[in-house]
Amino acid sequence: MFYRYRMEVERVGNMRKRIAICNSQVPFVRGGAELLMESLHDELKKRDFDVDIIQIPFKWYPKQQLLNTNFAWRVLDLSESNSQKIDLVIPTKTPSYMVRHDNKVVWLVHQFRQIYDQYNTQYSSFTEADREIMDQLKAMDNVALKEAKKIYTISKNTADRLTRFNQMNGKVLYHPPKHYGKYYHENYGDYILSVGRLESVKRVDLLIKSLKYTDKKLRAVIAGQGPFLPHLKAITERNGLTDRVNFLGFVDDVELLKLYANARGVFFAPFDEDYGYITLEAFLSKVPVITTVDSGGVLEFVEDEKNGFVNKLDPEQIGKSMMRLLNDRLCREFGQSGFEKVKDINWDIVIDKLTETIR
Repeated sequence: MFYRYRMEVERVGNMRKRIAICNSQVPFVRGGAELLMESLHDELKKRDFDVDIIQIPFKWYPKQQLLNTNFAWRVLDLSESNSQKIDLVIPTKTPSYMVRHDNKVVWLVHQFRQIYDQYNTQYSSFTEADREIMDQLKAMDNVALKEAKKIYTISKNTADRLTRFNQMNGKVLYHPPKHYGKYYHENYGDYILSVGRLESVKRVDLLIKSLKYTDKKLRAVIAGQGPFLPHLKAITERNGLTDRVNFLGFVDDVELLKLYANARGVFFAPFDEDYGYITLEAFLSKVPVITTVDSGGVLEFVEDEKNGFVNKLDPEQIGKSMMRLLNDRLCREFGQSGFEKVKDINWDIVIDKLTETIR
């Protein structure tokens, strides 16, 4: 009886197209890319594809290890699994697109940014002394990406980098955040919200420093964990702001949605962000966003003086923007404008494009 049941399951399974989502992940670290993979997996399953996520641990040090990880993806055989054909692979974050497959459709999150747009900035450990390994990595990127039948990107910012550094074109496929359909608005409270992993590149320190230039009725609520937390707490103490900054650490989904629903504004000013779920989460909650002129993908949605504020890297200017959000009418207008900007982003178009080669 069990044997017959198993054979029936396998027979039905063989009728469904099999898709492997490829992603590299730093073990024990979860961020937007991991949420993206999980959401893509779930959305493909809803549409009756047989789908799985293939991951190889990512480590960027010592620098030679980057080449080793590239080779690991390169020798991986995803043509079939358990004697069943894999119809499509969807590589995403560097260096998962190194994988070979006859039907490779890349949805690019980002390449190894330290050798591209972050090179010669404080966010890269690479120098001219690393030129040989940088050239090897770039050459491998060019070969592997050119093998793809199609290249899509998660944002215009990612597509622009691909054109600028690799002379290739990618079509933008925006996708909604994890809790699409569950965001709501309740009230414009007394806090500016920051959400995300606490790393230097996210620049949450700018939010804390900006509080000095605001009315004491405004607070900063910071949800997230990460290695930059001790530094942020030290900045808070040095500026005498411990009573106005709340570090929440990890928050569950229910609490996160409520934090968005009652924020006066959301501060999201990372350096050259790939996409930025936080922007969309804020706008779907009808909350204005405060960002900066060099925040990358965030600027594809935030329009200065229309649904938020785009500031220079100046705590005083950011503080003035935060003060303007004390006006409820302005918050409502900006929040509604932000909602209109992102409300139609959905998964249907994404799945339709990514699976075009197997339909």
